[in-house]
Amino acid sequence: MTSIIFLGTPNFAVPILKALSDSNYEIKAVVTQPDKKVGRKQKLTQSPVKELAEKLNLSVFQPAKLSKSDELNQLVEMHADLVITAAYGQFLPTKLLQSAKIAAVNVHGSLLPKYRGGAPIQYALINGDQKTGVTIMEMVKQMDAGDIYAQEAIAIDENDTAGTLFEKLSLLGRDLLLKTLPQIIANPENKKAQDTSKVVFSPNISKKQEQITLNMTAAAANNLIRGLNPDPGAYLLVDNKRFKIWQAQVAQDKTALPAGCVVANKDRFAISFADNTVLNLIEVQPAGKNKMAIKSFLNGQGQKFKIGEKIVDS
Repeated sequence: MTSIIFLGTPNFAVPILKALSDSNYEIKAVVTQPDKKVGRKQKLTQSPVKELAEKLNLSVFQPAKLSKSDELNQLVEMHADLVITAAYGQFLPTKLLQSAKIAAVNVHGSLLPKYRGGAPIQYALINGDQKTGVTIMEMVKQMDAGDIYAQEAIAIDENDTAGTLFEKLSLLGRDLLLKTLPQIIANPENKKAQDTSKVVFSPNISKKQEQITLNMTAAAANNLIRGLNPDPGAYLLVDNKRFKIWQAQVAQDKTALPAGCVVANKDRFAISFADNTVLNLIEVQPAGKNKMAIKSFLNGQGQKFKIGEKIVDS
């Protein structure tokens, strides 16, 4: 039976681990990020991968930093046939990659070489791409630079968010990995180098990138909202406070109002953006409040805003 060390942390990795466990593979160890405190009550929470691994009675390792841990030596000494990662969240030390008897393989949520890095799904949405996909690739020391074993693309729906796209690509990655692994096991050298002239990076989203700015068009603002939903969320500055937008829609109409003004506040709540474009807000979260449908907002504090009034600070 082919043996595997699996490394992953978020929900993206869960269907992949489950499928490997259900198939004819021996999972020698599961490596995931340490439990972390979540929410206002700072409740210590396990990663989704750890939750599944424990249900499957698999051995779990959670080093804070894998490269300088005692766990690393234990993993290397397992000499698994395959090391497989899916959104683990740390760089893998070379000695672990080299310990794999057959190959070290990664399930990456983009069509490499486009979007190397930690946020490929978010950037596909933020940049308004029409398609994305998954890549099954060899892991090397350089980030997401390994040779490609297989790829598969899907269209991005206009209503997709990072949340829905994560789910779609997780299942696509699961199926493509299961399809590709027998080929890798039979002939691990059957792979294709990435075209380095087409490399695009997708670094982790910064705090600064979460703000919707007035130099954006309505389409660009909407893409950012979709790309940061469900986490961390995109926001406007209104009265110098964060006003999160969870769902919006590019309006058909144009406006002569400067960017940041209220275009409509009765049957809809719409804001002007660059190039005379207009964005309809559908689900919002004013500072200190819960998420709410725009109708609820308009029935409450939204009533104070007047058409033509500039309400966005910058």
